[in-house]
Order: sequence, then C-alpha cells, then structure tokens
Amino acid sequence: MKIYVKKIFILSLFIVTVLFTNLNIVYATDNNADAPEITSGAALLIDNKTNKILYDKNASERMFPASTTKIMTAILVLENCELNEIVTASYDALMNIPEGYVSAEIQVEEQFTVEQLLEMLLVHSANDAANVLAEYVGGSIQSFISMMNTKVNELGLTNTHFTNTYGLQEDNHYTTAYDLAEIMQYCIQNDDFRRIAGSVSCSIPATNKSDVRSYTSTNQLILPDSPNYYSYVTVGKTGFTTEAGRCLVSCAYRNDIELTCVILGGTLSSDGISSRFTDSINLYEYGFNHFSLKNIANPGDIITTIEVSNATPATKSLDLAFVDSIHALVNNSDLETNYIPEIQLNSDISAPIAEGDVLGKTIYTIDGISYEADIVATHNVESSQLLQFILQIGAILIALLITFQIFFSKKKEKNDLSDI
Repeated sequence: MKIYVKKIFILSLFIVTVLFTNLNIVYATDNNADAPEITSGAALLIDNKTNKILYDKNASERMFPASTTKIMTAILVLENCELNEIVTASYDALMNIPEGYVSAEIQVEEQFTVEQLLEMLLVHSANDAANVLAEYVGGSIQSFISMMNTKVNELGLTNTHFTNTYGLQEDNHYTTAYDLAEIMQYCIQNDDFRRIAGSVSCSIPATNKSDVRSYTSTNQLILPDSPNYYSYVTVGKTGFTTEAGRCLVSCAYRNDIELTCVILGGTLSSDGISSRFTDSINLYEYGFNHFSLKNIANPGDIITTIEVSNATPATKSLDLAFVDSIHALVNNSDLETNYIPEIQLNSDISAPIAEGDVLGKTIYTIDGISYEADIVATHNVESSQLLQFILQIGAILIALLITFQIFFSKKKEKNDLSDI
C-alpha cells in the first residue's frame, strides 16, 4: 500500500512539473495569441510614449549587448562635445582593439571631427572610433567607462553594467532587453543621435592620414535594397559576438505611434537569414497591426459638473473640462470601450474662481498605464454677495461687542475707584 501511494505521488509530481514547465515556455515566447513566434533569445517591443510593453520575451534576463553598447557611447559623446570639435587618435586608444572586431582602420595621430567619428561608430560600427571618442571625452578610456555606468545609474537601470566602450565580450559587460530599450528611448531624445543612427550610409572625407572612407549601415532594416528593409524604421544599432549572438535595438514610427524593439541573442538560419531582422519586423508588424491610439478626451470636453460653495446662484454650477487631449495606446479590440476615469478634485474649491483655474485632474488607468490630465473651470465663479453681506454684518457685530466690552470694563473700573 505504501509503495502504491508513493508511486502515485511521484507520478503526480511529474505531471505537475511538466505542466508548469510548459506554462513557462508559453509565457516566455508568446504574450498574446496573435503575437509572432520569436526565435531570438530575448525580445522586447515597447511604446515610446506610454512605456506600454506590447511584447516581452526574457526582457529582464541579463544578456551580452555586443555593439549595441555603442548607443551609450554615442549619447555621452553628444552630451559632452560639439560636433565640429577636432579629435586626434592616440596610440593608447587604438592598441587594444582585438583582431576580428570591426574597425575603420584609424591611424595614430589621425584627425577627425566628433561627427565623423560618430558616423563611423553608429553607421559602420567601428570599435576603434569608440575608443578614440571615449579617450577624448573622458580623458582616458577607463574614465569614460565610469561615465557610462554613472549614466546607467542616473537612468535607474539595475541590470546593466559596462566594462568597455564598444561591446567587447566580457563577463561583467551585460544588459537586458528592457534596459537597452530604456537607453535607446533616452538616446532618441537627441536629434543628432536620431539623424546619425538613422543614416543609411556615410562618407568620411580624406584626413591627414587616409583617403576618403565610405560606409553602409550594418542595420539592414533601413537599407532600401535589402530583403530585410522595413520602411518605418528610423533608428537602429546592430551588434554581434559569438557569445552575444545577433543583436539589434531599433525604433519605428507609423500612424503616430513610435515603438522601440530590442532583439538579443539572435541566430542565423541555414540560409543566412538573421533572426534579429526578421524578429524585429514581425514584432513591429504585430505592434502596429494590433494596437492603435484611442482618443480618450479633447481640450474643452466636459468631464464633470460641481456645485461651488460660497458662489452666486448664477455661477455656482460649474462645468470642469480637459485642458489637453488624452490618447491611450490600446488593443484594437478595445477601441470601442468606454473608459471611466478617476476624478481627483482639489480640496479647497470655493468662490471666487477664474475661468481656466486648475481644479483637479483625471486619471485613466488602461492596462496598467495611467493617463493623467488637468481639469479646469469653464467660466468665472463669483462670490455670493449675501455671504459677503453676512460676513460684513458679523464683523460689525463683533467689533461692536468688543467696543461695548471695553467701554463697560472701563466704566466699571471707574466706578470701583470712586467707591474707595
């Protein structure tokens, strides 16, 4: 009997384990029944305006970033330099690039503008350009790496750490798909970053050491002649090492929606197709085809009506209206849903009130994302004259009482003295 029970227990444990294992696999690879199948190790699709995550596969798992590291290098350079500054390449900056890593064959004492080095960095993915820029900005490469990790802390990222400027494979050089998306969202706020990281090609004029250099972007999503061309992509940076796999962080814009897509740990198929490009396209198509901006409110729309205390009868009924538009990113199946907001009114609302005064705010919570907007008075609210009259009479009566009290106190004091 005991053996029989033990067998049943072991069998039950096995079944539960299998079920939960399968559930984990489904969760890791597919957030939605309509979501595409992603073959890369980690992926994230996120809306840049709301930070709404549309797809997540292992997005919080630490991965090697390879050359996607360079977007952090680029933004720090842009924040600390002018594009026309002249940079001279040093021996120390060039000596440590391992054989096999992409370079622009920069020579010792060769001179470039900051902009030219950034083009080689982001378009050609030149590792030597990364070190030359890092040494110029930080004074030394190690100091610049410290700047990179300081920026990581400023952005509140807890799963990213850099040990080099360009993506050299090292155990303590890591990030996550989610953190990399945050970094890209920060970078694209800079117009020069957007322009350079979205360039199809670049041409570097002849220098004191070399003839003209010309390069084509490593990001096939923005190359019109590529079979992986995706016309909505505006910015991107690739990366590859054997350990990191094929990586790509990019942004695409369509129908007033801008999405960031991160692919880490991508693979190469037997026919030479990289999953970093196919997975990115499939995720973008999923995002743009299944989600839309829903107009929740327009400026001037009335959200509620309140009765204002201490107001005249003619103005005490007050409509409150939205100041700005509210647009929420929703699944297309929810476009007809009527969302009800939470209304938070100020605690001290009373007359007088001027038209346009902010009297509270509304909060729409949709799929865990909060959309807030101030609400304002739609007309002037005047104080009640009756109340003012009552207050004035009350003030007069109080003043009279105080006067009488003083008068009778003095008279009593005088009478008491006369009795002595």
